[in-house]
Amino acid sequence: MRISYLAVIASIGFALMNPLTAAANPLAGAAKTAAGGEGKILATLDAPGYTYIELENNGKRFWIAAPTTRVKVGDRVQFVQSMVMNNFNSKTLNKTFDRIIFVTEATVQK
Repeated sequence: MRISYLAVIASIGFALMNPLTAAANPLAGAAKTAAGGEGKILATLDAPGYTYIELENNGKRFWIAAPTTRVKVGDRVQFVQSMVMNNFNSKTLNKTFDRIIFVTEATVQK
C-alpha cells in the first residue's frame, strides 16, 4: 500500500494545528514551571480573581499571584503548582512584576 507524500504532510500539519494538541500542554510558552514553595507575607494586592502576594523566604523576596485568597501581612503561606513569568504586566494593578509565580492555591500555614 502506497501512501502519498502529500497525505503524510497533510496529516502532520493537521496534528500540529489541532487545538487539542495545544490544550494538552497549557504551559507551552511559559518561562518556567515549579512544584511550589512557601514564605512569609510582606505585602498583598487584590485584583478581580487574584490576590498578589509578596513573600520572603530565606532572605529572598518574590511575588506570587493566587486565586482570590484571604491573607494578611505576617502570615506564612504555602503554594502549589506554579508557573513563573518574567516581566509580567498587570493592567488591572498598573504594575509590572520583574518575576511573578502564578499558583493554583495559596494556603495559610497554622
